[in-house]
Amino acid sequence: MSYNNILSQHENGITTITINRPNKLNALNKATIGELHEAFKAADSDKRVKVIIITGSGEKAFVAGADISEFADFSIENGGKLAAKGQELLFDFVENLSTPVIAAVNGFALGGGLELAMACHFRVASNNAKMGLPEVSLGVIPGYGGTQRLPQLVGKGRAMELIMTAGMIDANQALSYGLVNHITTTEELLPFCNGIASKIMRNSSVAIAAAIKAVNAGFKDGVDGYKAEITAFGDSFGTEDFKEGTSAFLEKRKADFPGK
Repeated sequence: MSYNNILSQHENGITTITINRPNKLNALNKATIGELHEAFKAADSDKRVKVIIITGSGEKAFVAGADISEFADFSIENGGKLAAKGQELLFDFVENLSTPVIAAVNGFALGGGLELAMACHFRVASNNAKMGLPEVSLGVIPGYGGTQRLPQLVGKGRAMELIMTAGMIDANQALSYGLVNHITTTEELLPFCNGIASKIMRNSSVAIAAAIKAVNAGFKDGVDGYKAEITAFGDSFGTEDFKEGTSAFLEKRKADFPGK
């Protein structure tokens, strides 16, 4: 499938999706959100794809925010619909994918950009990365999950400060907060993410999908994460990957998971 605002490339089990609007610092507009949805959906349904990496084109920005020109004159109703649709199509969608998603944060990740990175399963940042949720400086609040995911990742107090001040933090501070897992140079960002992806791909894709679902369950209102884990753990015993993994362990050989 061809896209106007993104690039999608598959190689050796890894699909790399690049937001390609460098003149707009890769800002998210409706068209880009729609294309990202389609690219993530296609990658998640492709059995060859074991890991997805999302990044931005160029070295200045991962995603510098949402395209403000698209909603500057919106009504209350339109604003609510914008947030609901965006979360459904992209942010919640990415968080709940069964395929692991790594955010390779190169440069600015602001507003919707940081919200996209936080929706991914974990984040790696280049040393020039800057992150923040500046929405209150525009008279609005984060609308793509930022008020929910940021406290989960860095704690309520730090999230409140970042949101209220509309400030930015650098990669080192993001690492100390637990917002990102690793920092690399700009040149090493994608190779480093590919290295992590290679480690992930050695394991059972079926078990990883179940683990993602179980971890996410613990952050959902009205859902008992422990019960979700118990159910997923039990279900694992009925998979071909479990049979292969345990057989390989007992036979002292490398597992060749069928992904079933």
